Amino acid sequence: MRTYLVTGGAGFIGSNYIHYMFKKYDNEIRIINVDVLTYAGNLENLKDVENRDNYTFIRADICDRDAINKIFEENDIDRVVHFAAESHVDRSIVNPEVFVQTNVLGTATMLNAAKKAWELPDGTFKEGKKFLHVSTDEVYGSLDDDPNAFFYETTPYSPHSPYSASKASSDMLVKAYMDTYKFPANITNCSNNYGPYQFPEKLIPLIINNALAGKDLPVYGDGKNVRDWLYVEDHAKAIDMVQEKGRLFETYNVGGHNEKQNIEIVKTIIDTLKEVLDDSDPRKAHLSYDLIKYVSDRKGHDRRYAIAPDKIKAEIGWEPETMFAEGIKKTIKWYFDNMDWMQNVTSGDYEKYYEKMYSNK
Repeated sequence: MRTYLVTGGAGFIGSNYIHYMFKKYDNEIRIINVDVLTYAGNLENLKDVENRDNYTFIRADICDRDAINKIFEENDIDRVVHFAAESHVDRSIVNPEVFVQTNVLGTATMLNAAKKAWELPDGTFKEGKKFLHVSTDEVYGSLDDDPNAFFYETTPYSPHSPYSASKASSDMLVKAYMDTYKFPANITNCSNNYGPYQFPEKLIPLIINNALAGKDLPVYGDGKNVRDWLYVEDHAKAIDMVQEKGRLFETYNVGGHNEKQNIEIVKTIIDTLKEVLDDSDPRKAHLSYDLIKYVSDRKGHDRRYAIAPDKIKAEIGWEPETMFAEGIKKTIKWYFDNMDWMQNVTSGDYEKYYEKMYSNK
């Protein structure tokens, strides 16, 4: 049975990846989920799998060298999928040091632990071991409005926020380990993800939550910043395929072919909510574009991101399956069906529960 070590598995993308892997492989694999449970980590995301015999949760900080080394010493880890990261740009502008600590030093800790566990006396590595570092398209900087301009794996890095700079730094560490030690790894750089379990500080769940509550819908600047949107399950599939079919030491861009302006996203959510809400639902009455409120632009706000996933399609056969019109309806339905989850997250009650639970151990 192959053993996967997933860091940040209680977060948005990590938990969706774990669900995807168990749906695909069931009892053929074992997953160890390591998460420190910051505000963005929520074990409610994994209630459906927590009692599986082939699933283990360990609360640990990826910067804790002793804790991470112990996990490798006590388990024969075959695959590492490294999601754990601070990821919200606005928070990085307020407190950059946290992002450097987690994203850079945490990645170094993970690399060193895997290298120590997998390296043979002759400097080569045990057969079949792989480390996948999950990164972002934001490391490439900003594109202009030319619809023919895209990010490729060869695009020079040009990060503009503390968040993207910390992720670019972590990417460079992984590249250095691949080059220096021939460490068995890959890097994926993905576009904006959306779907179930996303923390509601991010655009799509924030707009859904605020719209249903009749609150203002904040939009930065003129609302014309463009992002490429990727349904999270498509991303999970891409990660699995890179682990199984990707060439070692390579970087693969993972994009959704769903470029949208931020204002388009907000209006689409309002329109979709109007479609799915019953006429008798009182929340439908206040749904209108009047809720949109333009606010001062974010510092260093990149204008446009657009991923070219040509390489991953040509070499591995992956391409996005969920177009935005379908994905946003699935996402809204999930939040409708899981309003208790949303209320628990926005209240912060889950954080207090975890602190109490783990402080007693």
